Amino acid sequence: MTLALDGGTPVRTTGWPAWPPPATDEQRKLLLEVLDSGDWGATSGTKVAAFADAFAASVGARHGVCVVNGTVALFLGLRALGVVPGDEVIVPAYTFVASATAVVLAGARPVLADVTPDTLHLDPASVERLIGPRTKAVMPVHLAGAPADTDALGALCRAHGLASLEDAAQAHGATRHGRPAGTLGDAACFSFQSSKAMTAGEGGVIVTDDDAVYERAWSLHNVGRRLSGAWYEHPEVGWNLRMTEFQAAVLLPQLDRLDGQIAARERAVAFLAAGLADCDGLDLLPAPEGTTRSSHHLALLRYDPAAFGGRPKADFVAAMTAEGVPLDAGYRALSREAALRPHAGPASCPAAEAAEDSVVWVRQHLLMADEDALSDILAAAAKVRRAFRAG
Repeated sequence: MTLALDGGTPVRTTGWPAWPPPATDEQRKLLLEVLDSGDWGATSGTKVAAFADAFAASVGARHGVCVVNGTVALFLGLRALGVVPGDEVIVPAYTFVASATAVVLAGARPVLADVTPDTLHLDPASVERLIGPRTKAVMPVHLAGAPADTDALGALCRAHGLASLEDAAQAHGATRHGRPAGTLGDAACFSFQSSKAMTAGEGGVIVTDDDAVYERAWSLHNVGRRLSGAWYEHPEVGWNLRMTEFQAAVLLPQLDRLDGQIAARERAVAFLAAGLADCDGLDLLPAPEGTTRSSHHLALLRYDPAAFGGRPKADFVAAMTAEGVPLDAGYRALSREAALRPHAGPASCPAAEAAEDSVVWVRQHLLMADEDALSDILAAAAKVRRAFRAG
């Protein structure tokens, strides 16, 4: 059977579920309410405050502050936790670059820690080695929708007097030992960027149980105002980083759809896991031990070139895409990002760098497909393997 790259017929010739999903009547209704009201900003409308409260409650947190995007949420979360210029924040080397650049935005230094080879989540042993006199916080990233090992990381933070800020951008609805992501550290940040499990195109939220952290985050995102202060009273420097009412209108109805979407992705990942058991050279990476629910923002697959005729990952991704299965090459290791070196310095992160070379992603919208479509992922992988082995 000839690969589509070489002029053959692709395994899949139809598309995949759209992400974000089609708009609902409720979203249209709320958007028109905002449009007709003229109260388009959070300072005059009611929907941003309603969404902040509803989202915080959905993860079991007391407070929520809605902001313009997930990167800004991380920046404000760090500042609200007391991170100042000159401090250091430990972040994993296999994550989206914003985890590190948010630290730079806060004036601090990102310190890149390696990840565990099996799960690609922040390695507590690597973190412990990197804690120094300037370390102020640790940022566990809930990669692919599965919570990081916040038990071990939290114990390190408590032992050294460090803050813990969860980067939960991919973990809407996830739980660890039954506790929701968003309640596993001192504060947590979620993203509503276009690819996320809940999306308004852009947007973010900081959640916390700590009254002081909430009040500081609220002040910083609202030009330095205080919750009980006068309108033109600005006790500290802050910024206008507020979410709009339009974004909140798009997001509010999604809270009721999240559980069903996660259940669909859970079924998809279980189906792929069963099929990959017979697919030499592609292994589904496990979630960290203690994960009781993953949002399955991604399914992470480790690609073994030896099982595919020695062909590199890039060739596999290109061949799968040509077969109608658009896999993603995933992150570059942050230890290899030249733009970060002036801020983070050199770092040795072999597990993250190995992941860059060997891990591919099945993105969220593919995981919303039915079993017939998911079977095409397995069929395409088997076809590519046969062709690569044949040389």
